[in-house]
Order: sequence, then C-alpha cells, then structure tokens
Amino acid sequence: MEKVILELKNITKRFSENPIPAVNDVSLTLQQGDILALLGPSGCGKTTLLRMIGGFEEASQDGTIEIDGQIVCSSDTWIAPEKRDIGIVFQDYALFPHLTVAQNVAFGLKNLNKEQVQKRVTEVLDLVSLKNLEERYPYELSGGQQQRVALARALAPQPKLMLLDEPLCNLDIQVRLRLRQEIRDILKAAGTSAIFVTHDQEEALAISDVVGVMRQGNLEQLGTPEEIYTCPASRFVAEFVTQANFLPATRKGELWETEIGSFPVERGQIQDSVADTGELMIRQEDLILKATPDASVNIRSRRFLGREYRYCLETLSGREIHARTLTHTVLPEGASVELAIADNAVQIFPD
Repeated sequence: MEKVILELKNITKRFSENPIPAVNDVSLTLQQGDILALLGPSGCGKTTLLRMIGGFEEASQDGTIEIDGQIVCSSDTWIAPEKRDIGIVFQDYALFPHLTVAQNVAFGLKNLNKEQVQKRVTEVLDLVSLKNLEERYPYELSGGQQQRVALARALAPQPKLMLLDEPLCNLDIQVRLRLRQEIRDILKAAGTSAIFVTHDQEEALAISDVVGVMRQGNLEQLGTPEEIYTCPASRFVAEFVTQANFLPATRKGELWETEIGSFPVERGQIQDSVADTGELMIRQEDLILKATPDASVNIRSRRFLGREYRYCLETLSGREIHARTLTHTVLPEGASVELAIADNAVQIFPD
C-alpha cells in the first residue's frame, strides 16, 4: 500500500468580508512521490487551499490537515509553517538579491555544519543543472535560472512536501514549456511530493500525476490527467479543461439528436441515465470535417496554429462551434462542411 503524504478532511476557509467560502469542505489525499496540480480560474480557491496546507491561512471550522501522518491543522492543533517540513516556491522566486546562488540555496540549512552544507548545496545545484553558477547573483541569471535556484533552495532541506504557487507564470512561453518538464523531472528525481497551483490547463495536465479541478471553492473533480480530460465529471470541468463544444441534444432511442446529426452515446458517457434532454459534449479535436456542397455547417474562419488548424464553424441555427485538425486537412473559409465525430468521443450532460 502506498504511503499517504498529505490528507485533507473537510477543509473550509471563509473570509469575513465574503459569506461564500473561499474553500468549501475540501477533502483529498496525496500519495508519496506524486505531484498534484490544483487547477482552476482566478478566484476559485486554489491558492487559498495551498496557503492553508502551508500554514499561512487557518481553517474556518472543523477539519484536519495531515502531513506525513502528523496533524498540522485541526480544531485543537496548529503547527507553524516553519515546523511543517514543507518547501515553498513562489511566483516571484523571492531570492535574496545580495546573496549568491550557493548562499541562497544554503539559507535554510541551519542545522548542518559547513561541510554538510557545501555537500547538500552541490547536490541540489547539480539536480537543477546549475552546478557551475554557485557564485553568481540573482540579477546575473535568466528568469528560468532564477526559478531553478528557488526550486533548489526549497529542496535543499529535503522537505516532505513541496508547494509551488504558479511558479512559471512570469516566464515567457518557451521557457515555461521547457521548465515545466524540468520541474517534474527534478521533483521525481528527488522523490519529493508536490502541489502545483496553476490556471493553465495544459500545464496542469503535463506536470502532474493527479489533477484537482476547483471552482468557487469546491473541488469539482480529482483524478489523473487522462481521467480529467477524457471523463470530466461536470460540465464546468469539461468546458474549462478540454475547451469542448456543447450542443443541445434530445434522446431518441439509442441515439442523441443534435442539429449537426444523431450520435450514439454509451451508458458510461451519460451522467444521468434518466434525462431525455441535455448537452452533447464534443472535443474540438474529435470533430471530423468533410467539404460537402449545401451542407448545413459553414466555415467562418480558419487559423493556422503550427501543428494544426483551428476552425470556427457556424451551424444553421447560428451556433458557433470549433474544430481542430492536422495541417493536412485544409478547407477554405466560407466552405460548407459535413461533420462527423470520432468513435466514442462524445459525452452527455443531462439537463
């Protein structure tokens, strides 16, 4: 049985000026060595939840936070942040500008002698591929290098749990793409469990073992990246994570009728088997376009995205839907198209 490194039970946070909880009755567990991405739009409560785990916010009612078997927050227990055995990486890196890279990394190693400190600093700088930059100052580093220093400093004391609050949001896109993989590799090499807060869907899916999607303080769904993407538990998760299309649908026997056609939906893809009306979810990449004169769907626009095209389509009723295709499918703007859907690629969210 895998070891549980973090367990939350019924955690709630209310701020006095707002009667609606910022975090509402959240429960979850994180296994040793796993990376959890907390994903959601601005104001959904993900950073507040991270701060509660770190000890920077107190819970508003009964509930417990347990790190590596130790209760750090409950109705009668409160452990200060510096005693929770956690490492933290902030959005703005928070490096000391007057200290070198090595001095920044060594800052939290107060209980080691000089030789042990040097050894540990060398180890973590090697882990983050900065071993030749020990004597540089933060202002002499790129944004990506500064973020790796911040990660090394947080890892140096060998914390049981790492907390990362949108650590890549201040970097340009190419650095973000490279560094998110590096961060995952570094955490896995160190064997460190982590919670990674982000509002970027692709980033969450790429870096994590488990994704928690939050909305208005609630944990909407918790699962692997594949589960979250392929089997969203709510319309919000489907729309926010997959950016899917939704079409009104009516059940007719074994089929669901929409204005672009009728489609079979397996029972496991229906959230409520009783309803006869709902919305059919179709991911953009699962739409198949075929140029057909006098078809009821028209191409309003086509955008080239490098590896693919993104089409904006208009149905007979004026509804706008989107499709993504590989670049070998090139259809002109204004063309009429017939739509098909990849096998087993739809899901129904009943009314």
